[in-house]
Amino acid sequence: MQDRVLLTIDVGNTNTVIGCFHGESLIESWRIKTDTRATADELALLLRGLLADSPAPDGIASCSTVPAVLHELRAVFARYYPKVPAVIVEPGVKTGVPLLYDNPREVGADRIVNSLAAYHLYGGPAVVVDFGTSTNFDVISDKGEFLGGALAPGIEISIDALAARGARLFKVELARPRSVIGKSTVEALQSGMVYGFAGQIDGLVRRISEEIDADPIVIATGGLAPLVIDECETVTEHEPDLTLIGLRLVFDRNCS
Repeated sequence: MQDRVLLTIDVGNTNTVIGCFHGESLIESWRIKTDTRATADELALLLRGLLADSPAPDGIASCSTVPAVLHELRAVFARYYPKVPAVIVEPGVKTGVPLLYDNPREVGADRIVNSLAAYHLYGGPAVVVDFGTSTNFDVISDKGEFLGGALAPGIEISIDALAARGARLFKVELARPRSVIGKSTVEALQSGMVYGFAGQIDGLVRRISEEIDADPIVIATGGLAPLVIDECETVTEHEPDLTLIGLRLVFDRNCS
């Protein structure tokens, strides 16, 4: 359906990303703070405000790592979009991604959606590095299977923890310093964050490559990716809208 307008909603622990597709083209997107206390009516007002200049959606696809927000989103879809087909990524929804995981129900919906989009766009084997509240490493086989991965504290969480636990340390702007060897406390903290996380990415990707005995495509996504990826030697692609693209693909599989 090339003329279909699809609303996609990716609810993360820190931010919620909302996108509007016209056919296969993402025509608009927004990033807002996730509010776990927002009611269904407040979320509906927010969506209507963002979509005021866009066509009414013909379909909705959503995934969430925040159960409280997911509960309210169900109420939004039922009350404000009752005639619009809606797909929420959860057990029982067709994704086309085989989960080779000890307990598939433990895999976050965002990780499944990212894996689907990565394989669709780039093939496999691949590694998705999602820079969010946590830094997620999702490994996809050459057959499109989700093999597992690694989870690490995200950049913002690390800065917050350091500022909270270090008596003479404080929160700094997330920016690239002028050199690796910081000449001030601010630069030293920025160096540790930017170059330290870049080293973490490269180190884990190389270990993953050795374990799967392949040279995977490495796709970076997430709001904080631009801060680090230029310093990473192993990242080959940057797709900021990976999760939204994956939601579009899941909707197509379930409401074609």
